[in-house]
Amino acid sequence: MKKRFMPAEWMQQSAVLLAWPTPAGDFRPWYPEVEKTYVQIAREISQRQTLIIACGSVADQRAILAVLNGNGSTLERIRFVHVGYDDIWVRDTAPLTVETPQGALLLDFRFNGWGRKYDCSRDETLAKSLLDSGVFGKASFATIDFVLEGGSIETDGEGTLLTTRTCLLNPNRNPSFSQEAIEQLLRETLGIRRFLWLGHGDVEGDDTDAHVDTLARFCDADTIAYTSCDDPDDHHYVGLKAMETELRRFRTKSGTCYRLVPLPIPKPIFGEERARLPATYANFLIINDAVLLPVYGDARDEVAQQRLAQCFPTRQVIPIDCRSLIRQYGGIHCMTMQFSNSLPIPPP
Repeated sequence: MKKRFMPAEWMQQSAVLLAWPTPAGDFRPWYPEVEKTYVQIAREISQRQTLIIACGSVADQRAILAVLNGNGSTLERIRFVHVGYDDIWVRDTAPLTVETPQGALLLDFRFNGWGRKYDCSRDETLAKSLLDSGVFGKASFATIDFVLEGGSIETDGEGTLLTTRTCLLNPNRNPSFSQEAIEQLLRETLGIRRFLWLGHGDVEGDDTDAHVDTLARFCDADTIAYTSCDDPDDHHYVGLKAMETELRRFRTKSGTCYRLVPLPIPKPIFGEERARLPATYANFLIINDAVLLPVYGDARDEVAQQRLAQCFPTRQVIPIDCRSLIRQYGGIHCMTMQFSNSLPIPPP
């Protein structure tokens, strides 16, 4: 009998969701640059699969269409949905897809503003708002009384989950849950059977308590690409070297060592207050036939692109300048959420 499982990101997708920023929102000082980045990402996704764009109103939709029209986007593949949201980081607020013997199931985990750091009243209800909008048709839906962000977990599609203790065991999420209780809940809800817990590694400026999608990512069931640092003078050196040691100790489902692919951490990028921003190459997005790679105008961009190309020989690795996105502490993976191919998206 087919068991419940959470699909790997490289499995065939029906659609990708993103939430469009507004000129008056958090990206206000850099909005023209951010909009250009969104247009490029929308173009690459819509050329390959359905793109769901969340926005606030019909007027917003018209403004978005005006910038997408003539810029290479495949407009007939774009589906708009009008919902409210506080932040554009839908990786952590949109529903997660799992496969069950009855078909695809959307799971709405609780969201509490990354450990109550930010007001998130509209983001708390985004998953339900998307369901109520009809964008998912008659998809099955379940609410889970547990705080979990999509960026905090990685799966290989074969029952293995990669995550960080710093985030999932943080008392600002689910203080009454032990590691054993968390594992049991994720077995029941996501179909996880093996857990790989990272105890080291963080990126300066990250306000998510070390989401794994800034640190280490499955590229296939036997390959992990990870953020690395070889400069002893860099703040990240000790922690990322310790994480690398942990990764070397992990074993695949068959008991062999993982193929580990280091992605060099970019040179420091600083915000307006001279604080370092959490730029990494690990925050890439896998879509049908391509990988969207965040780049930062750094000589290491090309190194990361070459190494990821070796991990995804059948996909095009497309660099996306994310220097504007990182100013709000996120990247391509943070701003998107993919949905399984078994979850058909009704036409507009």
